[in-house]
Amino acid sequence: MKCEHYEELFIGKLQSTLTLEKNAGLGQHLKTCPACREELAALTIIWQDMATIEAPEPSADAEVNFNAMLQNFKQQEAKQSAGAVLRKRLQQLWQRPLGWPLSYQLVLVVMSFFCGYMVFWQGKGAQQDKQLAELSGQVNELKQMTMLAMLENPSASERMKAVSYTNELDNADQQVIAALLSTLNNDADVNVRLTTLEALAKLADHPEVREGLIRSVTQQESPLMQSAIADIMLKLQEKRAVKPLRKLLKEPGLNQGVRDKVTETINSLI
Repeated sequence: MKCEHYEELFIGKLQSTLTLEKNAGLGQHLKTCPACREELAALTIIWQDMATIEAPEPSADAEVNFNAMLQNFKQQEAKQSAGAVLRKRLQQLWQRPLGWPLSYQLVLVVMSFFCGYMVFWQGKGAQQDKQLAELSGQVNELKQMTMLAMLENPSASERMKAVSYTNELDNADQQVIAALLSTLNNDADVNVRLTTLEALAKLADHPEVREGLIRSVTQQESPLMQSAIADIMLKLQEKRAVKPLRKLLKEPGLNQGVRDKVTETINSLI
């Protein structure tokens, strides 16, 4: 083995903590390696000298100084934690498509300076926590505003990105939910509608989302969407979807694969 492996055992040798196997292996190596013998000998002298050094007695004000230092450290940590939260929020904001309108980019710049001022120069403790909470709300509002604007983009890929941003929202307000439901039912691109369906399924704890998904069952004409929304109704165990699903079965020309899927879903829900 290389010398580096045995050098790692020197401290254990000095502390008498090596296993018998490692101690024997080190001994065999030292017999054939003059460099390691010299290094261990020098380290042994230093180790022995350290044992003779007396530990100094703490001064009378050592505890006071230590407590002051500890308190200062806690304050610095608190400031750094607040800064970390801010940096994380701003980093999420800057991870945006290059095609954003200039007005939104300017809003981000202004908000960055504003947030820095609010967090680092205004108050401490509970007041700082309140400011961070307000900042989080403002960031969430900005994300929602951006998402709504991007849903109007003529590019299907940009609209899909907009829908995917719902995963970054702390909460979705009524306007966002309404926009997503409208996209689900009216977007010209089936891939955008599929992406929107997945996003809405994650917001199914909102009663209006469930209602919108149920109404959407009979509004979908694509076999892909019809099959996907049947899967979502089954996953959500939404028994109220049975009626619109039965109505869907009555549509002439319904794809046979979709018909089988819908029939299976109805049987599982009732």
